[in-house]
Formats: sequence, structure tokens, C-alpha cells
Amino acid sequence: MTDSAAPDDLANYCPKHRPRLITAPSLFDGHDASINIMRRILQSMGAEVIHLGHNRSVDQIVTAALDEDVHGIAVSSYQGGHNEFFQYMVDLLRQRDGSEIKIFGGGGGVILPCEIDSLQSYGVTRIFSPQDGQRMGLQGMIGWILAACDHDWSGRPAQSLDALEHSDLTKRWRSLSRMITAIEDGSCEADLLQAMRNKAAGQQVPVLGITGTGGAGKSSLTDELIRRLRLDQGDQHRIAVISIDPTRRRSGGALLGDRIRMNAIGPWPQLAQQFVGDPEKPSIKLQEANRIYMRSLATRQAGTEVSAALADTIAACKCAGFDLVLVETSGIGQGDAAIVSHVDLSLYVMTPEYGAASQLEKIDMLDLADLVAINKFDRLGAADALRDVGKQVQRNRNWFDRSVEQMPVFGTTASRFNDDGVTALYFSLLPRLGQFGLKIGPSRLPAVSTRHSTDQTRIVPPDRNRYLAEISHTIRQYKQRAHQQSLLATQRQQLTAAAQMLVTECGQTNDSLQELIRIRQQSLDGESQRLLESWQPLQDSYSGQQQVVKIRDQEVRTQLTHRTLSGNLIPRIALPKFQDHGDQLRWLMLENVPGAFPYTAGVFPFKRPDEEPTRMFAGEGDAFRTNRRFHMLSESMPAKRLSTAFDSVTLYGNNPDPRPDVYGKVGNSGVSIATLDDMKVLYSGFDLCDPATSVSMTINGPAPTILAMYLNTAIDQQVDVFTQQHGRSPSDAEYAGIKARTLKAIRGTVQADILKEDQGQNTCIFSTEF
Repeated sequence: MTDSAAPDDLANYCPKHRPRLITAPSLFDGHDASINIMRRILQSMGAEVIHLGHNRSVDQIVTAALDEDVHGIAVSSYQGGHNEFFQYMVDLLRQRDGSEIKIFGGGGGVILPCEIDSLQSYGVTRIFSPQDGQRMGLQGMIGWILAACDHDWSGRPAQSLDALEHSDLTKRWRSLSRMITAIEDGSCEADLLQAMRNKAAGQQVPVLGITGTGGAGKSSLTDELIRRLRLDQGDQHRIAVISIDPTRRRSGGALLGDRIRMNAIGPWPQLAQQFVGDPEKPSIKLQEANRIYMRSLATRQAGTEVSAALADTIAACKCAGFDLVLVETSGIGQGDAAIVSHVDLSLYVMTPEYGAASQLEKIDMLDLADLVAINKFDRLGAADALRDVGKQVQRNRNWFDRSVEQMPVFGTTASRFNDDGVTALYFSLLPRLGQFGLKIGPSRLPAVSTRHSTDQTRIVPPDRNRYLAEISHTIRQYKQRAHQQSLLATQRQQLTAAAQMLVTECGQTNDSLQELIRIRQQSLDGESQRLLESWQPLQDSYSGQQQVVKIRDQEVRTQLTHRTLSGNLIPRIALPKFQDHGDQLRWLMLENVPGAFPYTAGVFPFKRPDEEPTRMFAGEGDAFRTNRRFHMLSESMPAKRLSTAFDSVTLYGNNPDPRPDVYGKVGNSGVSIATLDDMKVLYSGFDLCDPATSVSMTINGPAPTILAMYLNTAIDQQVDVFTQQHGRSPSDAEYAGIKARTLKAIRGTVQADILKEDQGQNTCIFSTEF
């Protein structure tokens, strides 16, 4: 495929088939803005996009690509390590019978032209460069991808039922993926379909359908139920997850994004270790440990919340030897219940925000669902919703011989880790699955006595969920008050001056003016009047040669002026020369001098005169290399202000690993720190307790761990000093004293800015909702 076609032709490309693509940023890469734009354009041009979200490994991407039987994979990589990442992806696809899947990538100027040539020679279909973007445009690049993927899979060799029973799990699931594609496309032979249906009819495999309103949290709840089943039953079951999302009527494209919420479907390390396999092919070993197969289906304008291919897809999964099949539908309305006829058990998921209680009478699934989950139970009105839905289920089914508390209605919060409401739902669901053939062993999870979420595991209380918004609101209110008070101060000054002019120049007094002055005087609050009264003393305090302040109970004398080489005397702090009281008050309330509220110029009145503000910023390779650079940068500098950048592997809380998609990012754009010994090497040769030494570390998710390593490094430094001086190790009491003195003396910051790292850059381990 070449881009010789005109950019306009590519930008308006209309695929003849239904291209399916995986989209994701590379591992440990939070720069997902570009791939999000690309996937939206792909959908608008008719592609079915399975979006994985950020921070996905090559194994996760390849596994998804094979299970989804996609035509192509589109990955953005802006964090380095792209050579190893893309080559490893090509290798895994070849190992797992997926060499026909095309790989597309991009990374702006991060990927060099020579690297693009090398990767494309290795097997990557195309790496788009900035020049491609200038020449083709976004739409043109997407059109190129669609044209390269616009082919029919029906030409592949026909599948067989024997292939669905292959002893090699990788080959079995690959055959299943191709079988489902043939079913979706209508290219599966009629005899094969009938044989598959007949065989599936004799299989006792329970099918659970999970449906509900859009945005109710079905995917998150599905993931949590899978997690509990795996934990509770020792990970003995193989589970097929069929996820259905709507097709966009206008473009024919679809976002199949439920995999973003699925964090419990990958192989678990403790199980993967049991599959020794070929040490030269660790990816095959990991694949054999897989327990969860997931396939996304688009409704393809079927007119309902399920795909027309759903029934035969379930039959194919039964023939492939799964112990349980889970079907999650797209969001439904009040009268939709198409899933019920396809499954043995159905779970209806809703939220407390369903409107008036009379709306419950219109929901068809409250008549039909075996279980009802009111998800997002931490929202207001959840307890009332639980009672009202329970009563509605009781009325619909005439179960008046049972109490409302015995209705199969549960309150869950799937977004909360280890939520007891989800656990209660799971324990109610498990025996029902057993009745339909799921083999159930002794439970390993502790039972719960509740039927809804409680507050026992709440991390952020509800009244603090929007604390950043509260901070912003408070700041806006403060600034508004500052402007109001400054206006009053200006008016009071002007009125007072006018009254004085009347007396001095006209010999008259005006009661109306005096009343206006009194009103504004009363409207000025005490803090504003105190600030105005402090204006002249403040000017006087900075007009001398020296100022004395106390920091940590120590008296610090600071020169207020500096004489230049030309002999000019320059003040270190130059105050504004406002005459208007409103300008004075506004400046004091919104800016002020260093060390005074609102601290816009810093929390200390002055910086240390003997400390240069220069930061020695470094972070590359291992701890030894970065340490050498720190020493080179700080050579001959009286103050050692070490600013540390960590690599993306460390930022995401992972250890370095020889696995190619990790290895390529180790020590890239930052230093790799995984152990306390690494931290000791990083700052070796620097006295961390020296007043002239300070350390700042740009870190986020692992900040507590990195900070603990830093503190222990400083303590161990002082212990080594003690040992050298005394020829012995310190006693327990001496060690406690060393520790206390060290923690009091060290200086620095941990720059764990949640706004920048989480909301801005996605370099987070667990994202926080504000």
C-alpha cells in the first residue's frame, strides 16, 4: 500500500468491508491524546475500534488483537523504547499465528527516520512521521490505514469443529476468533454452523447475560465478578466474555471499548509460573496460563442491544470448552430485554438515578432479570433506590410472601476495590450458576452479611470527592472578595478626600458624604483594614539595610540591598509605590511579599543568600550513570540542588525487566530506581543532611515508596558516618537519635502533583476521579 493517492481521496476513503482495529498507546506511556483523536476518526470513517486505553503491554495488545481477530493494530509511542516495543509485537504476532495482522504506529519526532525504516523492514506495516501528517493530514493517514485493512477475511481457510478442541490453547482460541468473524460476516458454511449448534446444545455450559442502561457500570461490574470468581474458585474455570456495543448508524463505525474496564481478564502471574513451557518462548507460556477469552461484537445496526451473531457466537464458545460464558450487552432502554432469550441467567444493572418511582414500572427487565444490581451505590439516594426497586420486583412477581430485603436486588459500587456489595452479589450468583452446570468448589473468599455496599472500604468520603472543585470555588470566592474590598477601599479614600476638600477649601461639611464614608468603613472587614494599616510599616521594613526573620527558631539576618559592579544599590525586594488604597489592598490580598499570604512569591521571606537557585536536573540510564552526571553538574557549586527525573517504568511502579517492551523503556528519559540500593547509589557522594543539599524528585504513583527509599538512604548515610567515627554500629538509642536528626535535617520535595501527573499526563497507577 502506498500513499500515492491524493490526500483528499484518502481522507474521504469509504471502506467496502468492516475493518476492525486495536488502538492503544504503548506501555508506560500516558500520552494518549493523539491515539484518542485517531480512534475517533477511525470510527467516523467506518471502522470498528477496540480501544484498550493507556499503559498496555505488547502481550495485552497482541492477545486482544488475536481474540478480536482484527485487521490491524494502531499504537502511539511518545515515551521511547519504540524499537523494542514494535519489534516484540511483530515477534509475538508471528509466534501466535497472527502475522497477517498489520501494525501501524506513530510518535511524532520521537521515532527517527532511520528507526522508521528499520521497523518497517522488520515487519511493521507503517510508522507515520510528522512529514506524513503535514502531507496527508489526519484524515489522510486514517484513510491510508483503512485502505490497508479493507479486505475480507472470508478468503481464509474454513474452520472446523475439531479446531475448537485443539490441545494448544493458542491455536484453539485463534480458531475460535476466526470462527466468530465468519459468523459475523455471514461467511460460515451452513453445515458447519448446524453441526456447531447441535454440539453446543449438548454442552452444559451456563450463560450469564449482563445488561442495563448505558453508563451504569456494566463492564466494571463484569470485571469485578470475574475477579471474585477467579479468586474464590482458585482460577480453575475458563471463561468467555462476549461484549456488545452499538454501531453508529451514520458512519457504520463502532467503539468497542469495554476492554478498558477489564483488569481481571489477563493471566495471573502465580498461575503463569506453573506453565514452564519453552524458556525461549515465554509468551507462549503466558498464553497457556490465560483463563479469560474476550470478544467484542458490534450490533451492526441489528436494531436491538444484541448482535445478530450472538446466538451462534455463544454456541462457538461452548464448543471451545469454556466453563462459563458471560454476555454483556450495550446500553438498553426501558422496554429492551432481548438478552433474556439467549442466556440462562440474566443480571440487570442500573443506577440510583432512574427518575420518579413510577419509571420503575416501565422497566421490562425488572420482570425478567434473575438478579438486579443498583451500581454506583455511593451516590445520593442509593438506599431509597434499593428499597424502591426491591418493592417493584416484589410487586412484579407477586412475591408478597417474602420481605423486600429478600428480593434479588443488590447495591454495588464496582469502582471501589473489594466492594462488599459486589461480593454479596457474587455469592448470590454463584449457586445459581452451579444449577446450570458450573463446577463449584469450596469458597476461598469470606462471606459478607450485607446486600449492599457499605462504607468500610471507602478511601475518599463522598463529601471530599470533589475537593479540587471546592478549592477552585474557594479561590474564586477569595479573589472576588479581594476585588470587592479593594473597590470599597478606593471609594472610602476618594470620599474621605472629597470631604476634606470641602472642609479645607469651602469651609463646609456634608452629612451625605460622611454617611457614605461610614457605610464603606463598616463594609471593609477587619482583615482588610489591618492590611491597609500595615502598608506603611511594610514599606518601612523593606527600606532599611537589613531584615531579621526567624526560620525554624533560628534568627536569620538578611541584607535587603545588593550593590552592583557599577556601584548601584539594588533592593532585593522592590515594593510597588501605590497611592490608591484599593490598589494597595488588592496587591496585599492577591500578591504580597515573599513569605506572606497568599504566598505567590514563595513561603519564605528570602532565599538563602549562600544558595544558588540553579537546579542540577538529571535522570538517565541506571543509578550509577545518573550519579556521575549529578557530580558533573554540581562540581564547584556551593549548593547541591539535585532534581531527579525517573524513567516511565519507575513512574508506573514497575521493576525493570528483560522483556522487550519493558527493557526498551528502562532508563529512558529518566533514571531507573527499583531498590533501596539503587537509591543509595543514585545519591552516593552527596551528604543529604548538609544544609546546602536539597533533592527534588518528580514522581507520582510510587511517591510513598520512593520517598521511603530516600529517607532510608539519608539515615543509612549518617549511620555509616557514625560507624566510621566510632568504629562500631550504633546502639538502638543512638540509632533512634540519628534517625530523628536526619529526618529533621534533610531538605527537598516530592513533586507528586496529581493535576499534572494524573489528569494531565496519565502517568498514574490508579486514576482518581475529581
